[in-house]
Amino acid sequence: MAATDYKDYYAILGVNKNASADEIKKAFRKLAVKYHPDRNPDNKEAEERFKEISEAYEVLFDTEKRQKYDQFGQYWKQADQSAWPGGGNVGVDMGSFDFSQYGNFEEFINELLGRYSTSGGPTTGHYSYRTSRGGPTGYNPYSSGFDSQTPAPNREATLRLTFSEAFRGVQKRLNLGNEIIDVRIPAGAKAGSRVRVKGKGAASPHSQNRGDLYLNVELEPHSFFQFEEDNLVCEVPITPDEAVLGTAVEVPTPDGMVTVKIPPGIRSGQSLRLRGKGWIHPKDGRGDQLVKIVVDTPQNISDTERDYYEKIRDSRTYNPRSNLSSIRL
Repeated sequence: MAATDYKDYYAILGVNKNASADEIKKAFRKLAVKYHPDRNPDNKEAEERFKEISEAYEVLFDTEKRQKYDQFGQYWKQADQSAWPGGGNVGVDMGSFDFSQYGNFEEFINELLGRYSTSGGPTTGHYSYRTSRGGPTGYNPYSSGFDSQTPAPNREATLRLTFSEAFRGVQKRLNLGNEIIDVRIPAGAKAGSRVRVKGKGAASPHSQNRGDLYLNVELEPHSFFQFEEDNLVCEVPITPDEAVLGTAVEVPTPDGMVTVKIPPGIRSGQSLRLRGKGWIHPKDGRGDQLVKIVVDTPQNISDTERDYYEKIRDSRTYNPRSNLSSIRL
């Protein structure tokens, strides 16, 4: 950085030299939102402004870098190499920041924010990216700041699966923008499951190390099956006479239809447990399937049915409301 190109990082962020780390972070976030390229497409001035405030934040938020900047000014980068003007070293580059390691400005922004482009989309399935941690010079405005210890940023993606794909396992082909990979999702994935794909995260241009890709599973709704904690749950309707007399019904499971005996006198809302017919648990085998019984009262009945229901009513001895007369506030 030439002397005439000196940048006052404090002035760029609009803070004084005694500003705390929290004040610096707050100032950066406010300016980053205002000048972010995503909010200012094709605006070169905003792009340059965002580059400046990001550079300023990188230096001032890092305690060690800030101390060197306060002491050596525009030559803070050369301070730890004994390479400032008049230091006697030959061939020291005192020009502006070296952006030659980036193919374009977007790559610089990706590295700075620790995120990756989502262009291209998936070849198969539905997913979207976000970055979980920044790299050596990466910054995530919603994290605690720079992390100089992380060799490369990880990436996270949301992957939507059908119940069938999640239960049986599936192979998905994902387009990462610069490469296409095949990922095997193991059987038994559920909403909230995370699949780690090693070495497929963002790459650091400094170390060339790559972080990991984490796939967060979401399930598309199913017309029959749902989850209740670790159990697979379904609802099966029965008629009033089946509830009174008991019956046997065919119930869908992930493995196909099974016959379930309904005991006499079952009530609407009670559940029957089908052991070993539920979801696959990779470490614990199969879970259970819960069959919730719903007594479905018919809306349209024939004259014959109505006649029998009236006879049952007239001869019924059971009164489900017999205890209500004793209820007092």
